[in-house]
Amino acid sequence: MTLVPLKKLHTFGFDTLAQDLVEIHTKDDLVSIFERLKTKQYYLLGEGSNSIFLEDFAGTIVLNKLTGIEVHENENETSLSVGSGESWHNLVEYTLSIGAYGFENLALIPGTVGGAPIQNIGAYGVEIEKFIVSVEYYDIHLNSFHMLNHQECHFVYRDSIFKRQLFNKAVITKVNFILPKNNKVEHSYVPLNQLVNPTPVDIFNKVIEVRTAKLPNPKVVGNAGSFFKNPVVTNNILNDIERRYTAVPHHKISNTSVKIPAAWLIDQLGFKGKMYLGVKCHEKQPLVLVNTGSGNGKGLLMLARQIKLDVSNEFAIELENEVRLVGKSGLIDL
Repeated sequence: MTLVPLKKLHTFGFDTLAQDLVEIHTKDDLVSIFERLKTKQYYLLGEGSNSIFLEDFAGTIVLNKLTGIEVHENENETSLSVGSGESWHNLVEYTLSIGAYGFENLALIPGTVGGAPIQNIGAYGVEIEKFIVSVEYYDIHLNSFHMLNHQECHFVYRDSIFKRQLFNKAVITKVNFILPKNNKVEHSYVPLNQLVNPTPVDIFNKVIEVRTAKLPNPKVVGNAGSFFKNPVVTNNILNDIERRYTAVPHHKISNTSVKIPAAWLIDQLGFKGKMYLGVKCHEKQPLVLVNTGSGNGKGLLMLARQIKLDVSNEFAIELENEVRLVGKSGLIDL
């Protein structure tokens, strides 16, 4: 058996291997592939921007290549039905080109359309669930196709039913969106709040500018974007931190909770530039861990676990990894 190199199939770029690889181009492919694989070890993969293969994977990589965009428009809204293997950022650009607005805050987020509902991707005050009407998927164990409406997807911050009850049981085939024509631009988050009466295109351009300046290009430096979720904490925890630190950045979530940038927490502890076995905390954006070229899974776990431990000890906050960590037999807990 010829092993499959994973270095170019995940943006962190560790030099790891899998036993086999298959591609899904049609619904018929799904049925035939999982008739063979459903009792074996496999891992579903899109663009590989949210998965890090820490070591050789003892199974088959199932690569999502389901594409296609259908558009329907009326005087109130634009409806989109999008294949799960489409590039997310390409979809953002496409919607802007046809005058359908709402996705602009989510520009340059890596990954596929199918990954968007799984993670409930979000940035600068917008989460994708706002625009999702339904998600279509293939149930691996039942060998049948299904659809979940918005409520049934159980969307919360960076989470959904697809990361919980349906994890490794469902393959998203299509995501259905509605973009209202009266959608108001969201620019309350820094630095978008510096824009005066911005258009959706202004928001898009600013997000591109900021993300390009802050985040390393994974085609140049191996990384998986934001490694940790921004934690939502109680006002009591915020108050405790503010007694010890000045100007703690935060965004109100409810009357009793706030969101604090994980990057700020990590930065206070001096992790910028720290390196473990070729894996480094980025000098400009401490929320991003990078592969310097010689990194390996052991080094990543050492660095990430040290960050998590130190943040817990200093701030009484338990960071959660946003990126999926894949070991020999599947997901690994941090």
